[in-house]
Amino acid sequence: MFVTRLISGIVLVILAIGTLYFGGAVTCIATLLISLVGVYELMRVYKIEKKAPAVVAYLGTIGYYILLFVDKTEFIMPGFIGYLLVVLAIYVLAYPKFRDSEIMATFTAFFYVSVMLSYVYRLRIMEHGGYLVILIFICSWGNDTLAYCTGILIGKHKMSPKLSPKKSIEGLIGGILGAGILGAVFGIIYSNHVKAVDNAWLWFGLIGAIGAIPAVIGDLAASAIKRNNDIKDYGKLIPGHGGILDRFDSMIFTAPIIYYLVNYLI
Repeated sequence: MFVTRLISGIVLVILAIGTLYFGGAVTCIATLLISLVGVYELMRVYKIEKKAPAVVAYLGTIGYYILLFVDKTEFIMPGFIGYLLVVLAIYVLAYPKFRDSEIMATFTAFFYVSVMLSYVYRLRIMEHGGYLVILIFICSWGNDTLAYCTGILIGKHKMSPKLSPKKSIEGLIGGILGAGILGAVFGIIYSNHVKAVDNAWLWFGLIGAIGAIPAVIGDLAASAIKRNNDIKDYGKLIPGHGGILDRFDSMIFTAPIIYYLVNYLI
């Protein structure tokens, strides 16, 4: 199991590096495909992945990414409103075929997965985005790894016994501090080789630490949904890791936070 998980992790890192290196259409299409699979996995939790509301979520995801790619962001908010109206129209016209919880899940899936993950692409297309997008991985995968190591070494106090028994308060603190340190190191490299920024180590360290907090929330939120619906994993796409939502759960919350922190602080 460990070997399978390790190999899958290495392959994921290689694919992520390649996708983000090319940027542009490659990153957009890759993020779109990941979003579509993530929406499908969440729709499958509620057993409506092949029904009308889910189809609207898939089409809405594709339409949203097209607007981002052609830089027609002024149509995004009207698109959101239109998406909600279409989903509610299906609910009303097909009543009582779909439950309100399924309609809410359809609405949530689009924003929780597609919109939130799209900030990976939005950060990548910024100036120096090829470097800045690394912050998302520092705050998600970096935090997760360092939190795990800290928890194994000194973890004694349970952070959320009912939701995630293996996570500790010590691990939480270690992950946040570790992401902050990694962010500071990244800031020094960024300032020296890409663009001079005053006190870069401080600002990027702050971004790393703050960005690690929603990563934890994202991880626990994904776990809560699984526990509420009595499932172990969202899928089997990634051997040893589960589905897209099992591996990208923390990144979903981290990506938009990093995007706005970079815009406001750097």
